[in-house]
Amino acid sequence: MWRYGGRRTLGAVQRLSSGTHHKVWRWSSSKACERALQYNVGEKIHGFTVEQVTSVPELLLTAVKLSHDNTGARYLHLAREDTNNLFSVQFRTTPMDSTGVPHVLEHTVLCGSQKYPCRDPFFKMLNRSLSTFMNAFTASDYTLYPFSTQNAKDFQNLLSVYLDATFFPCLRELDFWQEGWRLEHVNPSDPQTPLIFKGVVFNEMKGAFTDNERIFSQNLQNKLLPDHTYSVISGGDPLCIPELTWEQLKQFHATHYHPSNARFFTYGNFELQQHLKQIHEEALSKFQKIEPSTVVPAQQPWDKPREFQITCGPDSLTTDASKQTTVSVSFLLPDITDIFEAFTLNLLSSLLISGPNSPFYKALIESGIGTDFSPDVGYNGNTREAYFSVGLQGIAEKDIQIVRDLVNKTIHEVVEKGFENEQIEALLHKIEIQMKHQTTNFGLALTSYIASCWNHDGDPVELLQMGSQLAKFRQCLKENPEFLQEKVKQYFKNNQHKLTLSMKPDDKYYEKQSEMETEKLEQKVSSLSQNDKQQIYEKGLELRDQQSKPQDASCLPALKVLDIEPTMPFTEVEVALAAGEIPVQYCAQPTNGVVYFRAFSNLNTLSEELKPYVPLFCTVLTKLGCGNLNYREQAQQIELKTGGMTVSPQVLPDESHLDTYEQGVLFSSLCLDRNLPDMMHLWTEIFNHPSFEEEEHFKVLVKMTAQELSNGIPDSGHVYASLRASKTLTPVGDLQETFSGMDQVRLMKRIAEMTDITPVLKMFPRVKKHLLKCDNLRCSVNATPHQMSQAEKEVENFIRSLPRSKKERKPVRPHVIEKPVPSGSGADGSQMIRKLITEPTFKPWQMKTHLLMPFPVNYIGECVRTVPYAHPDHASLKILARLMTAKFLHTEIREKGGAYGGGAKLGYNGIFTFYSYRDPNSIETLQSFEKAVDWAKSGNFTQQDIDEAKLSIFSAVDAPVAPSDKGLDHFLHGLSNEMKQMHREQLFAVSLDSLTAVSDKYLGVGKSTHGLAIVGPENEKISKDPSWIVK
Repeated sequence: MWRYGGRRTLGAVQRLSSGTHHKVWRWSSSKACERALQYNVGEKIHGFTVEQVTSVPELLLTAVKLSHDNTGARYLHLAREDTNNLFSVQFRTTPMDSTGVPHVLEHTVLCGSQKYPCRDPFFKMLNRSLSTFMNAFTASDYTLYPFSTQNAKDFQNLLSVYLDATFFPCLRELDFWQEGWRLEHVNPSDPQTPLIFKGVVFNEMKGAFTDNERIFSQNLQNKLLPDHTYSVISGGDPLCIPELTWEQLKQFHATHYHPSNARFFTYGNFELQQHLKQIHEEALSKFQKIEPSTVVPAQQPWDKPREFQITCGPDSLTTDASKQTTVSVSFLLPDITDIFEAFTLNLLSSLLISGPNSPFYKALIESGIGTDFSPDVGYNGNTREAYFSVGLQGIAEKDIQIVRDLVNKTIHEVVEKGFENEQIEALLHKIEIQMKHQTTNFGLALTSYIASCWNHDGDPVELLQMGSQLAKFRQCLKENPEFLQEKVKQYFKNNQHKLTLSMKPDDKYYEKQSEMETEKLEQKVSSLSQNDKQQIYEKGLELRDQQSKPQDASCLPALKVLDIEPTMPFTEVEVALAAGEIPVQYCAQPTNGVVYFRAFSNLNTLSEELKPYVPLFCTVLTKLGCGNLNYREQAQQIELKTGGMTVSPQVLPDESHLDTYEQGVLFSSLCLDRNLPDMMHLWTEIFNHPSFEEEEHFKVLVKMTAQELSNGIPDSGHVYASLRASKTLTPVGDLQETFSGMDQVRLMKRIAEMTDITPVLKMFPRVKKHLLKCDNLRCSVNATPHQMSQAEKEVENFIRSLPRSKKERKPVRPHVIEKPVPSGSGADGSQMIRKLITEPTFKPWQMKTHLLMPFPVNYIGECVRTVPYAHPDHASLKILARLMTAKFLHTEIREKGGAYGGGAKLGYNGIFTFYSYRDPNSIETLQSFEKAVDWAKSGNFTQQDIDEAKLSIFSAVDAPVAPSDKGLDHFLHGLSNEMKQMHREQLFAVSLDSLTAVSDKYLGVGKSTHGLAIVGPENEKISKDPSWIVK
């Protein structure tokens, strides 16, 4: 996977916190940390020498730094009482051209190795393991291979596969052809069909550069750091990838994938000694030290600023066709290995751009000139020398100079006036809460956070010691009140290494790209002899033959279904009535001094005409001011007193009936326990006295929201296709499309284009009347046991303050079911009543939609209406989706078809989805979906295949759940521990017979209603087919 961006900021530790749902967590003072503290500097363990042992109490971990005696390989172990253990190995990879050699190599090393010579062990291990994460990333100057798992045997299995893949890969020519690029006939078995470029990375990068933000960010780095490896595209430029040869690939591996150029990282509560022994014996003992020549030299500073203009594809969803220009001003900053300077500049960047109180937000965003900040805004610590960038997108070309002037003026003003103390305190509070907030993939967050700094020989342990950096920062401010102003003057005002980059759309951009690709193709084809052409034809047949052959994966290690825990750990929740009427769920968890509050309010009484505006209402509710606070003061209080307050629309399918669902809005927030009264007071003000007066700021928020939705399509095209495809299959699908599908993107575009936005703002007090009140509300609190009594008191005060309807409002849809939530362990759950809407007359119907986008690749979704979560067949369909992905669709769509991704999945809502991602094909992929159903009906798979699919599904079912999210399934979906355990037993019971039965019963032609959607370029076949709606 090519990773562009992902700035190393102080939010990195939190950014990876979106929780998958999982298992037992222990955040106490840790045995793992105590064990690690026993190591002594100079101690020799399995070929390694301990260099440093440091306690990092702010992150509840102990760091052990080692080096390998024979090869000089570096090693960092972070011992922490976390069951989700992680391994990663990282190589400094510094390409000097844009053929994408590190990216193609990252794909190809995972296609088979000396010990595991079967094809594609990486994808096969996804189904032979209980991993909670497995992937690989190519950054600008390093390649990272991480995995995580909670099972010790699984850890050893995966470690063995990863070590062999990275150090002893086969690097077969056919794998290079498949993963990188190749010339192949459109139809490989017909030499009369034209030759074209194919390959997974080739298509991935074509898809990546349909994203204008990515084009801008990539050019920004290339042009600001033009002297060495940062001047090229590490992922590969689709026009340069066909210059890469198999020999160059093997050579790059030999020079870069050596232990002397490697950094090993382990995290969690497993024994360090076992890791060291295995890494030494299976890999490092077979190498001698070399001096890798991969160091990235410092960029030569410029003596005067530079400027460049580039072009991109037009945005068909842009709010104003004449305002599609982007401009930014960027400054080169010091080396990221100067950790305190990097920490300071990172903080300074946040002060300059984050939130409505920051100088650049006021000067640029609120100027009304553009729609949002330019891509890659703020501090970027991914390269050896960091940089800071600020500007606007969605501007008219004539306003470029105005933006430049505003940037200069703002810098000048900050040098003169500095920052308010409260702003600085709000930011430091944010860091404090991020350090305390527990996430399920903390190891992954940490390996990503330290990767760039460690890659350039910075000290990763110092980087993690945020407590001492914060103390030093406070000390510097105390000693010199102008500390930050001096930094702004030094690095921004007086910095000659300054780049102004502008990007404007070219209507013929994709046409020109296509012409250049055609030219490149003709050049390649015209240089071929008859013999070359014959070889290409034969190689194409050989590759197709290899892809179609059944694979023997018996050489790979695997867990067994018996290794899966038969029962799941139960989560204790208690439900009590607050203020005598509102149910509140309390879940005591080791939350490390943080309190998590949620409230859910249903939308049953809201009129249908207002429903499409609910997502926008949610976006702006906490951003327009409340009570006596204007929007700037409110933002400051939220930053000072909470870890964030969010509001989001929810469509919650019933577990037993496809045409029954709960619709509502979820309010979520977190805070340090000392700030709980302040956080609940903010919610009280938001519910009772929200402000909908700030029209100018509302316009700003609307433009930003519309721009963000539009920018998100290239990365989530398959999600939009699947949402559209399921729109006509269930009432849930219809409402989900309204709230978060292409319908919502287009509605936001229309609102952003309105000259008078007042009518939309005037709707919000009406929405408020239905949502922000006591009726139909339920709340939940996750906190430590000793925080509960205070939490109970504060939630009670909040509920007593809320308005109540004078007379009961009638639901808009007549069929409402009152459903008691099944009691959780030790809780009287009957006090929580969910009011669900049911639509007994709903009739699903097939719709085929082509959503036109000017991309060179397609995103495809085909959805089938099946059965809900509690139905016995749901478990079989879930296993079947995984089986079809691993054993059929991966080969057809990715290996043969060249798409970046594809597969099948079953949602909790009972919708079975086939999808593909960055796909050069369209109709052929839909045919592959049909063939997958025929394959499933034939039952042509083994017990081993079924067991592998079960392992893969259970790795998701048993993924860790953070303390903040425990009990959430119960609170939102009404799922009790017993219901989840029953589903678990149904998954274990899935058999070959049940798999073939459900594939025929639900997926066969004419059995269930299907919906289809494609997001992508114009398509001749589809435009001639009247059964498709083209939008």
